[in-house]
This record gives sequence, C-alpha cells and structure tokens, in this order.
Amino acid sequence: MTEKIVHFDGVGEILFRHSSRARHLNISVRPFAGVRVSIPIGMSYKSAVRLVVEKKLWIKQYLDKMKEFEKQQTMFDENSGYCTKHHKLHLRKADRKNISVRISKGKINVIYPTELRSDSKEVQSAVRKGIERALKVEAKQYLPERVKELAGKFELNYNELTLKNIKSRWGSCSRKNNINLSIHLMRLPNHLIDYVILHELVHTVHHNHGKHFWTMLDNLTSGAKSLDKELRKYLIAIY
Repeated sequence: MTEKIVHFDGVGEILFRHSSRARHLNISVRPFAGVRVSIPIGMSYKSAVRLVVEKKLWIKQYLDKMKEFEKQQTMFDENSGYCTKHHKLHLRKADRKNISVRISKGKINVIYPTELRSDSKEVQSAVRKGIERALKVEAKQYLPERVKELAGKFELNYNELTLKNIKSRWGSCSRKNNINLSIHLMRLPNHLIDYVILHELVHTVHHNHGKHFWTMLDNLTSGAKSLDKELRKYLIAIY
C-alpha cells in the first residue's frame, strides 16, 4: 500500500492511498481524520487527483459540516483525566517529530510534538486510537469469559465470538449463532454489558425482535425494555 498527500486550495491536505481492497475510487471525510482517498490498483495518482478535483465542491461542503460536528465533540487535553475501566489517559508534549501512542501498565500514553496543539486534528485522532486500543485490550480480557459465564448460566449455546471495533451497533448475532461484540461495550456499566450479551445470546434462540424474543430476554434480565431504554442514552463511538 502506497500513499501520497496532496494540498488542494480551499480544502487543505488530502491523503491519497492505493488499496488492493478498493474497486473504485473512494472519497471519505471523517471527523478528526480529514479527507482520505482510496485508489484502486492500476489507477494513477494523476487520474485520482483529477477525479477528486471534480468533487472539490462536494468535499468542501462536507468538510464544513465536519468542522461544525468536531466543535461539538469531546476534546482531550493534558488535564482531561479520561479513564476507561482499567486505563488512564496520559497526554503530554515532547521534543519529537511524530506522535507516539502506547498502552502500558494501565496507561494510554500519547506523546506529541511540541509544535502541535493538543486540540489539533492529529492529536485528537491519536488519542481516540489510543483509547480504542485500550478498549480492545480490556474487551479481550473480559468479554469472552463473561459471554461464556452467561451462556452457561442460562443454558444458551453460541458458535463463535468475535470482538471488533464496531461503531454502528453494540453487537450482533448471525443465523449460524456467531456473536459479534463491539469493543466499545467496555465503556458501558457492567449491567448494560450483561444486557447486550444476553440480548445477543437470546438471538441464538429467536433470530428476530418479536414477542417471544422480548419475553425471553425480559425473563433473563428482569426488565429488558427499561435496560434497552437506558442503553440508548449511550453513544457507541467516542465523540
């Protein structure tokens, strides 16, 4: 995979990257990550840049929306004191060229160059990556055993368990009874983690959200609807 950064007047820097997964040119605009262009193998940078120029107005409009979105989001700095269940954020400046992100001994260590501000796009993106790495570590340590415990307690059988950095849903269950759980579950209180796990385990019996599904889930949780309502107050991704 090769990449190149190109500056566009009125838009700023755009990252171009060749990807073996890309079948067509793909432009993405994400909060704190900026504009990225995935180029299919065989297409030249010159051709990709020409196509992006044609989309420049759309990109600028979308970037303006993202900037408004970013203003409303959590900003991490040296004094934020952010913690996951078992890790604490340590953010500091140092005389270095690149941003370093390390997870060690209960700490999310993010060190960034002195010429950058803590509220810069690059630093905020690095902090979020660090938090997600910590959540992944915690999820691997906690979720597999907890799923096994709850499945055994209520005599429910599942096939495989996969942990992913899913930002659109807390979990899912396939027709083959394979369960996927988001590592962001680790940001929830334990009783809601259990609720999500049981929600997916009940799907191994009822593959829908019909009456029988909710009756069974309610019997296992003693208040499924109220727990579901409480869960909706939480955002899955870190914003």
